Amino acid sequence: MCTVSFIPRKNGYLLAMNRDEKFTRAKGLPPRLRKMDGRAVLCPAEPGGGAWIAVNDTGATLALINWYSIEVRVKMDAISRGAVVNLVGAAGERTEVGSAMEKLPLARINPFRLIGVFPITGGIFEWRWDLQNLVCKKRPWQPQQWISSGLDEWKAQQTRSAVFRLALAQRSAGSPDWLRRLHRSHAPACGAFSTCMHRSDAATVSSTEIVYTPSHAIMRHQGGPPCRALKQYFCRLRLPKPTFVCRKT
Repeated sequence: MCTVSFIPRKNGYLLAMNRDEKFTRAKGLPPRLRKMDGRAVLCPAEPGGGAWIAVNDTGATLALINWYSIEVRVKMDAISRGAVVNLVGAAGERTEVGSAMEKLPLARINPFRLIGVFPITGGIFEWRWDLQNLVCKKRPWQPQQWISSGLDEWKAQQTRSAVFRLALAQRSAGSPDWLRRLHRSHAPACGAFSTCMHRSDAATVSSTEIVYTPSHAIMRHQGGPPCRALKQYFCRLRLPKPTFVCRKT
């Protein structure tokens, strides 16, 4: 259960991700700098080590959402989908993701969609794994969303997409503040299908925002629903020679 929004900008892009989980799921950990395949990678993580979003020192972002529309599941010895971002988080282009994917035991990983944003080549790609086939689709470099829901994925996509389209018509559309408002929105009504999601057994448990320009990648991360004024982590990865600064606000 997640919402990922992508907004292109002159010389860069914005991306935001709301992570929706059941309350029984362990809380995620704040972002930290990691070394993967010789590259600097910034990402939050689960206590067990899995990750759902990462930005690296090429400016590429990799984000993973569950694919609930595919109902088939691994029957035994399943591996967490969090292992996928851990393996591909250092990728700077599509071919590197493809090479990394070949090392995954995909037959033991439940269906997912992986979004890769590669500013060096100006490409966006989506990998879809349905437990039978791994398909890579190219997406246009334009505003768009990816949405998942374990309750009713079709309805969540319809509801949140409608809110997204209306928001794109606003004068402030495309700014970081606009994107934050969108991801803390309860429109059209606070509940299971709003972008900032709230249910009796689950909610948006974290919000992550990435701002990329050729000189830096900034990650803002808040544990807890974005509609609440909670402490945030503000992390900056300076490019192209990475230096790292992270502070809590």
